[in-house]
Amino acid sequence: MARRSTSGSTGRPTGTGPSGPRNRTPQPVRLRRRTFGDVVKAFLAFVALLVLVVGVPGALAVTVGWPLPRSAPSMDWLSQPIDVQTFLNALTVVVWLAWAQFTACVLVEVKAAVSGVGLPGRVPGAGPSQLLARQLVAALLLVGATAASFTPGLSQLGHSLEGNQKGTVATAQATPGILAQQQEQAKSTAAALAEQAGHAAAQAEQGGSTAAHGATKYYRIQPPEGRHHDSLWEIAQRHLGDGRRYKEIYELNKDRIQPDGSRLSEASLIRPGWIMEMPGDAHGGELVENPDAHVSPEVRQQIGDYAQTGDHAQHQQQAQGGGQHAGGDGATAQITVPAQRQAGDTTGTPAAHGTSADSSAAASSSSSSSSSSSFGLSEALLGAPLLAAGLLAALGRRRRQALWQSALGAVGGRRGMEPPIPAGDAQDVQDALLVGADPEGVRLLDRSLRGLAAALTAESRSLPVVYAAWLSHGDLHLQLAQPAGKPPAPWQLGQDQTFWTLSRADAGRYEDTDAAAPYPGLVSLGTMDDSRLLLNLEAVPGIVSLSGREADRAAVFASVAAELATNGWSDRMTITLVGFGADLTPLAPNRLRHLDDVEALFETMEAETRQRRGALGAADHHSVLTGRTGPAQHTRWAPNLVLLATQPSAEDAVRLAELAADAARLGIGYLVGSERDDLPGAAWAMEITPDGRLLAPLLGLELQAQLLPAVQQRAVVELFVEADPERDPDGPTTTPPFLVDISEQGRPAVYARLVGPYEIIGLDTPDGDRSPLLHEALALLLLHREGVHPRVLSSALWPRGVTEDVRDALLERLRGWLGTDPDGSPRLRADAAGRLTLAKSVVSDLDVLRSLYYEATQGKGVDSRAVRGRLLTDALVLVRGPLLADRAEGRYRWLTHEIVDAQLPLLVADIGLALSAFHLEKDRAEKAIEALGAALKTAPADERLWNELLRATHATGDPDRLRALAADLIARSGARGLPPRTEALLDELLPTWRDGAAATG
Repeated sequence: MARRSTSGSTGRPTGTGPSGPRNRTPQPVRLRRRTFGDVVKAFLAFVALLVLVVGVPGALAVTVGWPLPRSAPSMDWLSQPIDVQTFLNALTVVVWLAWAQFTACVLVEVKAAVSGVGLPGRVPGAGPSQLLARQLVAALLLVGATAASFTPGLSQLGHSLEGNQKGTVATAQATPGILAQQQEQAKSTAAALAEQAGHAAAQAEQGGSTAAHGATKYYRIQPPEGRHHDSLWEIAQRHLGDGRRYKEIYELNKDRIQPDGSRLSEASLIRPGWIMEMPGDAHGGELVENPDAHVSPEVRQQIGDYAQTGDHAQHQQQAQGGGQHAGGDGATAQITVPAQRQAGDTTGTPAAHGTSADSSAAASSSSSSSSSSSFGLSEALLGAPLLAAGLLAALGRRRRQALWQSALGAVGGRRGMEPPIPAGDAQDVQDALLVGADPEGVRLLDRSLRGLAAALTAESRSLPVVYAAWLSHGDLHLQLAQPAGKPPAPWQLGQDQTFWTLSRADAGRYEDTDAAAPYPGLVSLGTMDDSRLLLNLEAVPGIVSLSGREADRAAVFASVAAELATNGWSDRMTITLVGFGADLTPLAPNRLRHLDDVEALFETMEAETRQRRGALGAADHHSVLTGRTGPAQHTRWAPNLVLLATQPSAEDAVRLAELAADAARLGIGYLVGSERDDLPGAAWAMEITPDGRLLAPLLGLELQAQLLPAVQQRAVVELFVEADPERDPDGPTTTPPFLVDISEQGRPAVYARLVGPYEIIGLDTPDGDRSPLLHEALALLLLHREGVHPRVLSSALWPRGVTEDVRDALLERLRGWLGTDPDGSPRLRADAAGRLTLAKSVVSDLDVLRSLYYEATQGKGVDSRAVRGRLLTDALVLVRGPLLADRAEGRYRWLTHEIVDAQLPLLVADIGLALSAFHLEKDRAEKAIEALGAALKTAPADERLWNELLRATHATGDPDRLRALAADLIARSGARGLPPRTEALLDELLPTWRDGAAATG
């Protein structure tokens, strides 16, 4: 695996002695005597296991017997009535299946506890059952002779870890080493001594310590010539059968003097010629035993000397370790995934506080994963709620920008009035974004982080260095580089001093604040169990390397770049892309910067590194974090995150390591792709596997990676390119998605009034309880005449997720409510792609409004002035207020993803302007003023309407009326002042207006 460079060029200490920084690895818990309570707990656990595993099947066999038919049933069996015996047999089958699942959980937990290696396997669909089995097995093993070594920490599952800050890795997958660089030397040494003391005592209690065997096995680290550098992970994989057992090798050899006089202080730093004592079950031809006559005298002497240091170290630690362990109050040496920590605590679950930052999307996604209509949607985006929310919000802003920019063009026939409807992969990706996005999670994350920054500023405290954030069970957990004291309320300490935790309930109480974004470099890497990990790229002490196949690496890089470019918890940043991503620029042209090659990167980043270092010195700041609080928080210290996808040469890799040595302090982060996992200067090494897992063995991470594969990447870019307001401004105008027959013969069967209060004509009112949901579903379909994917509909109506049967039942009710056309065809149907569409006989007033304006400006009204005036007048009469003006609180949240709230005011303004121009052609100024006034009720902020109103009022020939209107405009503008175009128009129409404004002021 990648190892930290030992050359001085990297600017990192070599760790050659006890004083060097050390990786924190999982520590065994302190041994304690068994109490009477432990015995009672174990006895009750034994009884419960006996009843559940043996008693349940026995009772079923005696009382019910064989529940299934003893011969193949005939077709007549399906039409027979269900009697009591049939129901009992079906219920018995369910109980048998539940028993089998629980028994499998017990076997998995027992195997994991007895082996003492890694995490227990996860039985599919057995969350609560496996938790119960784990607790019962843990309680039973607590009184066994080997409980201390087999199940350390298992008894604490489901309990608070406030007082157990030295928990072991047995409770969950851990990330040893992620906090090592910032820990104080004294606390690190004490923790190491205490850890080996506990480990030795546990082995002594088993009667199985390595020294007790006559032939202890050793391994000598091999030189790298012609092969990859050795790593503890690879050694464990070859000789123990599981790379995750590298921790055992590390525990046996930590802090022992090696032949070259140095010590093993970090699991990622081993050197050729070092000797590693191996666990007793190690195997393989490269191992040697002590004594062994088949090795050279020199090596035999080295092994003998090394064995003595091990015995001596263990005796010394047994004499000193207990007090040091008990007295240490430093940060925990492991990082437990918060979801595992809360496994038994229901107070922080989504049921109590709502969904987590990604659970709402996951719920709606998983609930329909097997649906026949789920084809075409990107599972990568369905499982990336924060990325999807960022992309969707950025796409909405881009489309609104195009609309507003089009408003500066001539009245009628503007290309930007109707955004293009995506098709193919782009449509599938847009649907996946709508289903997968969790904007509420993004909002809570942003407010929580800014609220923390504001609270620390109020207390005159600097921001702590945060390496990562976990979103788990609705809560936010910040993982600090080192203890930073008590967090400000409502934040609380987590399982140790390096975790600051905020519950979702407390996060919901945060309001918007003007604090600068404190950690804009946080980016999602993937999920581990039920927790989502966000790595703070700008805080990594060095380089983050990513190895794996090129296509897999590209999917990770694209995901990271896209989320950083569009996330909602940052203000400003620069994302420098090298070796990929030239086509990603449309996502955020102001953030993304693409460089051609590594040489251009060095030229750019060397200059920026010097500039940032000088700026920090001039401002008397130790790091960019101290510049993100206080008066200067909004003016500087935006991060620059470098994503280098190409493999650097050996010379460039060393040069890059030197450049990144001080990067974390300067707010610069480096994610570098590599074909190998031994990139110089790599503080953290990750690997992406072909099956989508992101592995970081030395950090103890095994994530389901967040990816943006090439097909989805191209489709996302296509959405943004199509929405670009600068793209082909002189291109053809877009036709409304649905044109209505506005003649008498085109009278619809169902007419919904959406512009203003919601009303439906032509349908009976549905049942009271289901009426709001049916109305909302119909409104969504009416606003998307191109079709709505069933999963998009269900995620819009039930953001927290829904099962397929509930969704299908709603669709059946909706079909029944809408009915059929005279020819018998249903008014709610599915197209060839499986998307839900409405028949042409179901129409909304918004459809009519668009059709009237289209006919007036591009259809029949072009050649007939009378027809144009009538159509425009009829259109303006339809406008009764804002869209769905009386919608209930908490419903129609999907409208935040839409741009119809921007389209409708622009459309009404265009109608008003066109009708005003129609009347002014015949010098009917009062009619023009009336039309503009009606349009201003729906679009009061449209500058074009006010300017046209000034012209119409000037056309009346009444200067007093014009002065009154000018004064009203000045009062409305407030401190911002009038827009430049309005000022210029007033200078032309009313040259003395400034005198009146000065007198008023």
